[in-house]
Amino acid sequence: MQLVIAEKPSVAQSIAAVLGAKEKKDGYMEGGGYLVSWCVGHLIGLAQADAYVEQYKKWSYETLPILPHDWQYTVAADKGKQFKILKDLMHRADVTEVVNACDAGREGELIFRFVYEVAKCNKPMRLLWISSMEDDAIRQGFAALKDGKEYDPLFASALCRAKADWIIGINATRLFSCLYGKTLNVGRVQTPTLKMLADRDSAITGFKKEKYYHVRLDLSGVEAASRKLTAAEEAEALKAACESAQAVCVSVTREKKTAAPPKLFDLTSLQREANKIYGYTAKQTLDLAQALYEKRLLTYPRTDSQFLTDDMGDTAMNTAALLCGKLPFMEGADFTPEIARTLDSKKVSDHHAIIPTQQLAKTDLSALPESERNILTLAGVRLLFAAAEPHTYEAVTVVFSCADSEFTARGKDSAMRRVERP
Repeated sequence: MQLVIAEKPSVAQSIAAVLGAKEKKDGYMEGGGYLVSWCVGHLIGLAQADAYVEQYKKWSYETLPILPHDWQYTVAADKGKQFKILKDLMHRADVTEVVNACDAGREGELIFRFVYEVAKCNKPMRLLWISSMEDDAIRQGFAALKDGKEYDPLFASALCRAKADWIIGINATRLFSCLYGKTLNVGRVQTPTLKMLADRDSAITGFKKEKYYHVRLDLSGVEAASRKLTAAEEAEALKAACESAQAVCVSVTREKKTAAPPKLFDLTSLQREANKIYGYTAKQTLDLAQALYEKRLLTYPRTDSQFLTDDMGDTAMNTAALLCGKLPFMEGADFTPEIARTLDSKKVSDHHAIIPTQQLAKTDLSALPESERNILTLAGVRLLFAAAEPHTYEAVTVVFSCADSEFTARGKDSAMRRVERP
């Protein structure tokens, strides 16, 4: 019998439904030759400093630095029951192997391995690596389970990150707190981030505005601007001169330009766009994307890839067709997506780009919470954008002479035709 361990109860329920594990037990589900349970996020973590030496309970300069030799682990205070359930399941006589179904990535690997090691499990370990919670994706993932040992380097990377956070956080926080007589939290990530924010705030606060003027000519709805003028008197004089002079077009320059379609979303670009349009924080966007992933409406969100794998052409084409039927602004549009430009296996690392799943076909978007609907719509629109034709246009620069001064107007071809020379 296989024991499948997911990261969260909702994911475990989706997996159990596909595997036929329908019998609900205390902390797990059983059936179809499977036991399916979950970790409830980070069940196990690195122990605090006072777990090593009693004197570390008191913060003092003399005890620094604290550098554990044999690292210790601790079970989260409110999750002891679930850990015991997992431990007992791992050691059941009829369990022949354990399947890591935590989120397929560095942190998911860490969550599972901590439980596996603290439970002292030595049964064969396999890994479910999927980017979608759709039923077909789960089935395909179980048909191609990976040897967990192949991902030892991924676990080593996650463990290194966790230990670095611990060493820097414990030592630097205690050091600065002792030196300055108050609690000052220092972290490997939070402190450099705070420094960047402080530097940016300082730059904004210290910025000195430089006042300048433009004289603008209104030419049949198109504006042409003079060079920057630092003196108000000079600008007023040029304005007065232009009012009694005639503007003459002296040159028109056309340049053909092409704007490539945007790439698909990785997590960072999705967070950036969601912040720009909806004002969501990075964490809010991640939480919303994770919720959609668990509802099987969005592919795995923690990705740094902006492409799909080469074998996903049909999936992306079908998803694009669903989107054209779901998004109101696509109604009646003559649109043939060029999916090929979104495919490149060489540019996909752990997970492919974020796109909606074909679960869209069964979903009433209006029934979703507005915030989730916004994120799902963003990901869908980006798929259509990424598969659209490049935008080709002419950039036009028109130079006028008036009162012995040059004025420049810039725009695209359609807006500039009215001011060209005969």
